[in-house]
Amino acid sequence: MPDIHDPSESSLGHGHTHGAASFNRAFIIGTTLNVAFVIIEVFYGWHAGSLALLADAGHNLSDVAGLLLAWGAQAAGRREPDARYTYGWQRASILAAFTNAVLLLVAMGSLMWEAAHRLHSPVPVEGMTVIVVAAIGVVINGLSAALFMVGRDDDINIRGAFVHMAADALVSLGVVFAGMLYLWQGWAWVDPVTSLAVALVIIAGTWGLLRQSLRLLFDGVPERIDLAAVAASLRSQPGVTEVHDLHVWAMSTTGYALTAHLVMPAGHPGDSALEAIAAVLRRDFSITHSTLQIELASHDHGCHTI
Repeated sequence: MPDIHDPSESSLGHGHTHGAASFNRAFIIGTTLNVAFVIIEVFYGWHAGSLALLADAGHNLSDVAGLLLAWGAQAAGRREPDARYTYGWQRASILAAFTNAVLLLVAMGSLMWEAAHRLHSPVPVEGMTVIVVAAIGVVINGLSAALFMVGRDDDINIRGAFVHMAADALVSLGVVFAGMLYLWQGWAWVDPVTSLAVALVIIAGTWGLLRQSLRLLFDGVPERIDLAAVAASLRSQPGVTEVHDLHVWAMSTTGYALTAHLVMPAGHPGDSALEAIAAVLRRDFSITHSTLQIELASHDHGCHTI
């Protein structure tokens, strides 16, 4: 239950449920599959002389790190608050989402750099080996992405893991395409060109994750929250004539917090009325932690009034 504070009365303490759904099994399976596939790709990529396979292996390795990071952040977010960390370590999931986005962009930048060099000096590859190994990658990465599909819309940390796996599947599919064209026409340049094209697609898809996580790191209003709608909802509550100092931010990738001053000239409405307001915030905006201060008249607190 949200904390509701009133300067004229003692604060009301309530328990909170901040934990997101556990994806431990998904992380275990996804990490194991990708570690095994990295080993396979490195071996056959070197044997076949395929930059696309070797680059994909490097990208998969960064994804293993990304999965471990997201997994660790989810575990850290479940740590109970204490006197030093009063919110616990919930923000770890935001940091993980941001780092995952950066890792993916760096990996794609490296891939594009190597592909550009290979364009100047194309080399022959073993097309069939490339096709078979990359096809295995499509299956493994597709299955890994499916493990995180359920939580990708509600948690950008899980979305980061999903984007990594889905990107891997796309890269592997591009490698299959390059291998088939090489067998058909003998075009050695197809391998680096395909790598460049896939990298650009993934960079475009990752930009949203980077932007969202950066916004949350700076305590910006989460994209899923319409601040004007929150203010309107608070003003519509019985006895509320004005809303001041309204702030909404993310404590984690799944938990939102709010503080606001409510002008109520008739006086304190009672604990049950404030609990009802908190319930509305949870139901309509997924705000799980609310702190509401009651004022009898409007005051200038130096903050923008919504």
